[in-house]
Amino acid sequence: MQVRASPKILARAAVRRRLAAVRRRGARIVFTNGCFDLLHPGHVRYLRAARRLGDVLVVGVNSDASVRRLKGPARPLVPQRARCEVLAALEMVDYVVVFGEDTPYALIAAVQPDVLVKGGDWTPDRIVGADLVRARGGTVRSLRFARGYSTTALVARIVRREKVPHAG
Repeated sequence: MQVRASPKILARAAVRRRLAAVRRRGARIVFTNGCFDLLHPGHVRYLRAARRLGDVLVVGVNSDASVRRLKGPARPLVPQRARCEVLAALEMVDYVVVFGEDTPYALIAAVQPDVLVKGGDWTPDRIVGADLVRARGGTVRSLRFARGYSTTALVARIVRREKVPHAG
């Protein structure tokens, strides 16, 4: 069965055009990014919290090549097309855009978000693209992680064939 691509998954130029129209309506645009290799409840909670910071949530997804450079040759576990499809299926995600660079800096420059968000392991002063967002008068936020969830830890447990504990 052929899976149709979601209308939420856009190329960089297409998302720029969509966001220009959204911006004219006065909507507040939120941007976040990541590998999103194995989607888990921590990701869902994080994306939900990010979406509450504005009207439109754009998620930048590292390409497969980018993930390999950042995480090693065994990653990603899930190809970029499938990762994007799953993210686009979430109600809180408005647009998904793949980027091939090691950082989302150029994508952030294209999106021009009002709010830039990353997970709690990033302090706002270390978040890539913070300078671009602040120069436009936007805000940069670091959101707390949901305890007990980590793709890297999950992969390690699978490799060790451990039972996955229930996290709250």
